[in-house]
Amino acid sequence: MGNLILCHDKHATHPYEITRIHCRIFTIEELCYYLCNNLYLIDYTIMNEQLCTWIEEEIGMPALADSLRDVLRLRGSVEKFVLTILKASRIYREPQMIHIQNVLEHLKNQRDIERQKYKGDNLLESGEIEEAILVYQAILNQEKDESVDEKFYGKIYAGLGAAYGRLFLYQESARMYDRAYQICEDKALLKPYLYASYKYMSMEEYHILITKHEEYMEVNAQMRQEIDEIKENLQTEPNPVLLEKWKRQHRRSHN
Repeated sequence: MGNLILCHDKHATHPYEITRIHCRIFTIEELCYYLCNNLYLIDYTIMNEQLCTWIEEEIGMPALADSLRDVLRLRGSVEKFVLTILKASRIYREPQMIHIQNVLEHLKNQRDIERQKYKGDNLLESGEIEEAILVYQAILNQEKDESVDEKFYGKIYAGLGAAYGRLFLYQESARMYDRAYQICEDKALLKPYLYASYKYMSMEEYHILITKHEEYMEVNAQMRQEIDEIKENLQTEPNPVLLEKWKRQHRRSHN
């Protein structure tokens, strides 16, 4: 049997509008859903007396409204404000609340653009590849943020390279990794770049590519050695543990 989730039956006559995204909220569940799905973008605009009044008068939760007013009066953090709402709703179980607290703690002192990247990274890690791509692309399409250094954007391109690689879009993956390497000048990016290039290029094209730069030749030789070692180990010890190790190495080549 699945876990039961407490639902509140109070439905607001007048919705609360999140002006940032023009979202209208009618219940405490909808408010919690909005907060949990936008942890990466929550800021002090959600912390106001209007929300407290709405929770008290429209949702019928005066005790929660008073607790939130205490946070406002004591100039508490937005993280404290959000957690107060989520805990009072009793919708989320302890493991979920711990995860939410950890995310909020990580985001506490980050810039808005860093929060967006963190969201993209988490989506990628959890396997929501298309969603991660949209987040990364949105960062690159907006006006450049001068508060972060150039390498920050290089990491965005690397994230896109990993995402495209997991979708087997190797040409796009190679293009993103190449851009990331040009910006970051991090040799760790050469391995996934060359791997993606090898997957979509003809052997002649790939040979021409790696002979252009000495470091390409070095990384290619290293990759060949690793592959040979994996093949040798599979022949002598073809067990599930070794196969899983090889899979992890393969996945890391796209990160």
